[in-house]
Amino acid sequence: MRIIGIETSCDETGIAIYDDEKGLLSHQLYSQVDLHVDYGGVVPELASRDHVKKTLPLIKAALADANLTSKDIDGVAYTAGPGLVGALMVGASIGRSVAYAWGVPAVPVHHMEGHLLAPMLEETPPPFPFIALLVSGGHTMLVEVNGIGGYAILGESIDDAAGEAFDKTAKLMGLDYPGGPILSRLAQKGTPGRFKFPRPMTDRPGLDMSFSGLKTFTANTIAAHDNDEQTRADIAYAFQEAVCDTLVIKCKRALKQTGMKRIVIAGGVSANKQLRQSLEELATSIGGEVYYPRTEFCTDNGAMIAYAGMQRLKNGEVADLSIHVRPRWPIDELQPIENS
Repeated sequence: MRIIGIETSCDETGIAIYDDEKGLLSHQLYSQVDLHVDYGGVVPELASRDHVKKTLPLIKAALADANLTSKDIDGVAYTAGPGLVGALMVGASIGRSVAYAWGVPAVPVHHMEGHLLAPMLEETPPPFPFIALLVSGGHTMLVEVNGIGGYAILGESIDDAAGEAFDKTAKLMGLDYPGGPILSRLAQKGTPGRFKFPRPMTDRPGLDMSFSGLKTFTANTIAAHDNDEQTRADIAYAFQEAVCDTLVIKCKRALKQTGMKRIVIAGGVSANKQLRQSLEELATSIGGEVYYPRTEFCTDNGAMIAYAGMQRLKNGEVADLSIHVRPRWPIDELQPIENS
């Protein structure tokens, strides 16, 4: 079975073709960073319009890259939420229409389930069950995963997502968009120990997180010091260290609470080297394992949607001819897949 996946939830157009026997056959991605850079963030209307321009050409490119035609495709998966409503509507409308034209089923996919399952694209996928840390620009949550669709949210951010905090802090520091990766690179030049930032909500029980106060603390630190390059690097280091420590502390609690020793990290922030290293140290200390997708599948992409869609389609889930998207869609509302 071959599935084409369409991802248009925010500012990246991702198309991929996945074969349940041969694996990933093609992966096409177009980033809108240059389109939004002058605005310092994603402009939803511009994002939607650009998806309209790019989705069909990328579908054609993916088919050509895999040396396939539409007759070789057995289903179409598209991101139905969560995300920007206009961007979602573009992918859902095209995905549903293409499936109808090709005479194959279409299946809506939950964006965060796509991220959660992205490590399954690797040569050594994580076995179930495990704890998943989903950490991106729009979401930060800890999920107990007992199988595909068998999700229980253990904790989540009550305000800014970790990736959002990275981007907003970078903007406070005058860094270009997208600020998160630039801040992380700047942090590599920072001096350990010069600044000590708080680890929010780690002094109380529970697995919920908060990052808006850390952003405010950073803003106050910036205002109280000279804005030279080394100071900015030192502040970036302290901020990143605080975020990573907070996430690791919460992951350690989740593992202890559930008795598990296996953790998966996915989403855009899972590409952060400091976070990966810290979680690997945690896993080693408890005799556990940590899994994450390759860097190109940390951010939004069509491959994760194609894979998740394949699992849902095999489970008999098919969209009717109506087109529905859900800008807000709790991941624990998904139906479990038996024997996954």
